[in-house]
Amino acid sequence: MLPRVGTVDDPLRLAVLISGGGSGLAALLTHQEVAARLHRTVLVVADGDAGGLEHGRGLGIPSKTISLPNVSDKVEQRLAHEALVLAELEAAEIECVVLSGYMRILTPSFVKRWKGRLVNIHPSLLPKYPGAHAHRDALADGAKVSGCTVHLVNEGVDSGYILAAEEVPVLDGDSEEDLQERVKKVEQILYPEVLDQLAAGAFSV
Repeated sequence: MLPRVGTVDDPLRLAVLISGGGSGLAALLTHQEVAARLHRTVLVVADGDAGGLEHGRGLGIPSKTISLPNVSDKVEQRLAHEALVLAELEAAEIECVVLSGYMRILTPSFVKRWKGRLVNIHPSLLPKYPGAHAHRDALADGAKVSGCTVHLVNEGVDSGYILAAEEVPVLDGDSEEDLQERVKKVEQILYPEVLDQLAAGAFSV
């Protein structure tokens, strides 16, 4: 089930989940601030003490750290953590969850609950180079083109329905950091644009 169609008067309520500095979150918030949009970020959640939380706090958006509970069993720990996240999402009446540099793999039970309303951006042209080391894998493969992909999240790893993708050249002598920075610039434009389209009901899955 895809999210409802938003309106300027009643924008789609987004939660953004982050793990780091939140450059993608900052780009999305700027996008939402400069013009009326069909979506609005109303909650930011991090799985640790992420610097990106300040982007939300600076605009008065509830921005919270939900750390992993002190549970010894790793499976139970994941489930307990996701239960805490879910409680925040429900309390904020979230309608769509946006993963932006969120480094935790979500359990199938969490994904099932949000399927069609759970979006991610991945720094490669999927299905090539899924997983946590996309830039390293692209360079090791001798790729001449990489990029980024916005997709709906399913129970697999970076295997959900692709909403949009954008190519980025791989240049001779690129390091992982060089490629990462070039891809980030494109991500920060593409992701907000795709969320515009998603909130407008432009996709049918």
